[in-house]
Amino acid sequence: MPPFLTSEPTDAASARLAAAAATAAAAFAAPATPAPAPVVPTSALLRRAYLLMHTAAELAALYEAQKAIAARYVHATARGHEAVQLAAAFLLTGHDYATPYYRDDALLLGLGLRPYELLLQLLAKADDPFSGGRSYYAHPSLRRPGLPTMPHNSSATGMQAIPATGMAQGIKYLEGNYELAGAQNLEAPSEVIHNSIVLCSIGDGAMTEGEVSEALQMAVLHQLPIVYLVQDNDWGISATGREMRAMNAYELAAGFPGLHRLQVDGADFVASYETLADAFAHARQRRGPVLVHARVPLLGHHTSGVRREWYRGPNLAEHQQQDPLPRLHQQLLALGVPEQELTELAAEARATVQADWIAALAAPDPDPATFADHEFAPPAVTEEAGERAPAGAQKSLMVDAALHAVDDILREFPEALFYGQDVGGELGGVFREAALLAKKYGDRRVFNTPIQEAYIVGSTAGMSAVGARPIVEIQFADYIWPALNQLVEEISKSCYLTMGKFPVSTLIRVPVGAYGGGGPYHSGSIESTLLTIRGIKVVYPSNAADMKGLLRASFLDPNPVVLLEHKGLYWSKVPGTEDAKTPEPAAGYVIPLGVAAVAQAADPARVSGGESCVVITYGMGVHWARAASRDYPGRVEVLDLRTLNPLDWDAVQAAVRRHGKALVLTEEPLLNSFAESLAGRIQRHCFRQLDAPVFTLGAANLPAIPLNVELEKQMLPSAAKVSVALGELLRY
Repeated sequence: MPPFLTSEPTDAASARLAAAAATAAAAFAAPATPAPAPVVPTSALLRRAYLLMHTAAELAALYEAQKAIAARYVHATARGHEAVQLAAAFLLTGHDYATPYYRDDALLLGLGLRPYELLLQLLAKADDPFSGGRSYYAHPSLRRPGLPTMPHNSSATGMQAIPATGMAQGIKYLEGNYELAGAQNLEAPSEVIHNSIVLCSIGDGAMTEGEVSEALQMAVLHQLPIVYLVQDNDWGISATGREMRAMNAYELAAGFPGLHRLQVDGADFVASYETLADAFAHARQRRGPVLVHARVPLLGHHTSGVRREWYRGPNLAEHQQQDPLPRLHQQLLALGVPEQELTELAAEARATVQADWIAALAAPDPDPATFADHEFAPPAVTEEAGERAPAGAQKSLMVDAALHAVDDILREFPEALFYGQDVGGELGGVFREAALLAKKYGDRRVFNTPIQEAYIVGSTAGMSAVGARPIVEIQFADYIWPALNQLVEEISKSCYLTMGKFPVSTLIRVPVGAYGGGGPYHSGSIESTLLTIRGIKVVYPSNAADMKGLLRASFLDPNPVVLLEHKGLYWSKVPGTEDAKTPEPAAGYVIPLGVAAVAQAADPARVSGGESCVVITYGMGVHWARAASRDYPGRVEVLDLRTLNPLDWDAVQAAVRRHGKALVLTEEPLLNSFAESLAGRIQRHCFRQLDAPVFTLGAANLPAIPLNVELEKQMLPSAAKVSVALGELLRY
């Protein structure tokens, strides 16, 4: 198999793709890039730009001519944007990172991808090198030697700015820690890391997104090596720039001191190349981030589903006057390139596109049996390991067990870093869950962020792509909602849509839960919402030993993990939570995700006599259930789920069948919750073994936790309320 496919799946589809790529014409292959790109485009580069510009135009024309087939799946093309995209592509190296956007097929051609490969994605074929037929056209995800690394990128407008900036922040972190990182065999050698930059391609309409401003804020604050290429065609879908924005991207960038600004006519290849050469040099020399505002015409449809004739009117004719292809044609003639040579290049582009179209049409579709592949990357921890209760170990608070687990990770893994609101500096977290870590490891590894939940979470996708291993924290669960765009669009889908090439290795810590008057914005439970997001794991420990073992396993897992940490269990100050303190496990202790534990067993005699039940729960529910069970000695088993996704369904079924009676207990409002969903699933699959309906108990179905402690008690479950439910269940 060719070396550029070494990180791709080694199945028949890869073999077919390798064979197709091996026949690529030399004119379309990316040139070797050991030497820096010239500051001024050479004659050979201009000819290559002309060939590829024609190739992009031929692809767009083909899609229109063959729209009955080509428009089966929605797509956009680069028509009008080709010049600035090709200029950017020619300046990138195999050591760089890029987030092309859905209109950037010319950029991909410039990087050396064959039209055949783009057509495979357009037609959602099995050999699509990016996603195997799972994602849209011009949505690359690729690790291929000689080309920039391109992680998964969603279609959500503006969302790519944060992961791209996270990549740049990860590069800067690894630069400063390379000697340690090298000991861990991280991918890039030091000379590569020190020269790498990130290109974030984005449209001008997307610059109005709040998350873009979060990204720019962090890029300037940390002076990151990133170039934001803003392609401004003055259109959203049918809305024009004057309807959507008070200023263009160049003017917006003036509000971020330290962000180098450049403007260019993006339809002029030579001007685009020279301007971007300046921008790339600025970023490579580590003088800070750059924003390039490129004005370009929109010559095609917004997408294949929104056709230009529906809304463009006379504006289209104005844009067509700025077509970059005839402009480059005239520039080449002025330089003395014969018309015949240009005609031959155009013919070559047309012939290649036509041949590749025929080949792509004949390529196989994905095997339907593979539809569920790559939901997650294989877990790193599959068995419990290490000492859970070392001899002489003192009982530890949950908050301390978490602190020590992170301390162990930072000491062992130089690629690990920890950030969020107030976790750095002197405070070390509002719950002191990161106390002294910043002093111990320095503010390059443990640092505060602005109040930017979207950046905190979304940047981890970029960090992971470059080889860093982030642990981040959302200060309270009630404030996680701004991060859901990134969690859903960028992080959760990455492994699946890239065929496993880009799982996002991130640990997101979230304090949750109510106690003692925390009120409506510091007491929320959010697991049901998170569990509707496929592609993430959700972990919820109930005691110190589990906290330490699950936190480490979550960090080691190559997938995104949200660790829910109940504030009421942190310090065991809430009556009835003393058992959350346990002997602290030794360093390195791990518990595999997806394995439940029996927190309390029932008396075997009671079980065999049909006098028992099981409470299936997690977090604070474990302690309510154990306290309530004292009213029914020996009759109550408590099953602590510990991980909500993946769920230990085998343990749940076994417990239900063991007892015939089950209560599913949660702190969340009960209606439409995870607990109700689980109860329904139990009812469906264990119906014949049940001696009573599956009971559920949770908080009242109200929109917020009230501030007054007595009102809070009325809303939440408690040991007393659980006892009442158990009595009814056991009498059934």
